[in-house]
Amino acid sequence: ATRDRYGRTPFGQNILLARRLVEHGVTVASVRVTGPSWDDHRDLVKRMREKGVPYDRAFAALVEDLHQRGLDKKVMVVAMGEFGRTPKFNKTAGRDHWGRVMSVALAGGGIKTGQVIGSSDDQGGAPVDAPYRPENVLAMLYRHLGIDPSTTFLDHSGRPRYILERRELISELI
Repeated sequence: ATRDRYGRTPFGQNILLARRLVEHGVTVASVRVTGPSWDDHRDLVKRMREKGVPYDRAFAALVEDLHQRGLDKKVMVVAMGEFGRTPKFNKTAGRDHWGRVMSVALAGGGIKTGQVIGSSDDQGGAPVDAPYRPENVLAMLYRHLGIDPSTTFLDHSGRPRYILERRELISELI
C-alpha cells in the first residue's frame, strides 16, 4: 500500500527511499527526477499528463508522511528546476527556457508553509513582487542545515568568497 501511494515509478520509489533514509538518520537525501525528459519544448500538455500525475503523487505522499511522522520540522523538501518556461507556447506546443520567472515548492523544515510568495505579470513573463532567485532558496536550505549563508571561504588566490553571492533569506518563510 505504501509503495502504491508513492507510485510504482522510479521517481516514486526513490522518494519513498529518501523518506526511509531520513527516518533512519540520514541528514541529506537528494532525489533527481529521471526518466522522460522534463525539457518540454514540444507537446507540453500531453507530456505533463504523463509525468505530472506520478510526480504529484510522490510529492504529496512524501509531505503527508513527513507530517504524520513528526518529521516536518526536521526535514525540508525542496522541489525546483534550474529555470522557468516561456509564458507562451512555441510552434511545437511546448515551452522554451525562461530565466525570469520560475516556480519552487518548499515543504517542512520548520518554515511557514501554505502560502504563495511572489507574483508575475499577466503574461507570466516577469516578476511583479518578491522577485526571489534560486540563491534565496539555497540560503533557506543552508539555514535549515545550520550553515550561515554569509559564510566565506578562501578561493585559490587566497581571497575570501561567499558561499552564496546573494544570501538574503525568504522573509515570508521565517
